[in-house]
Amino acid sequence: MKRHILIVDDEANIRDLLSRFLGGAGYWVTAVASPAEALEAARREPPDLIISDLQLEDADGLEMIAKLKEALPDKPVILLTGVLFDQKAVNEVLKAKVTCYLEKTSTLAQILEAVQRLAPTSNV
Repeated sequence: MKRHILIVDDEANIRDLLSRFLGGAGYWVTAVASPAEALEAARREPPDLIISDLQLEDADGLEMIAKLKEALPDKPVILLTGVLFDQKAVNEVLKAKVTCYLEKTSTLAQILEAVQRLAPTSNV
């Protein structure tokens, strides 16, 4: 059975790229643009993994992640963002909220490696 990934990013090109890439790698992907859509999608079909941007249009990605984690406390979250953090901030602040932090400049191979580690599937 394919593992389900929920992608939340307000940039359509990022959603499309990740959807096509991860779908081609054997994952079932739902991609949405807003926190409201993410919460609705997670209620409808709970994902095995969440990939979210930090800065969403008119929204704070960490607040949305906190709401998703209330509903899905055991689901891993990859924060994929263009905002650069120093390692101390990642260790102290983000580790309490997200499972993995990746910069948007990460390669698709690096993203897939993190996804496979957090949501392994026999289809990949």
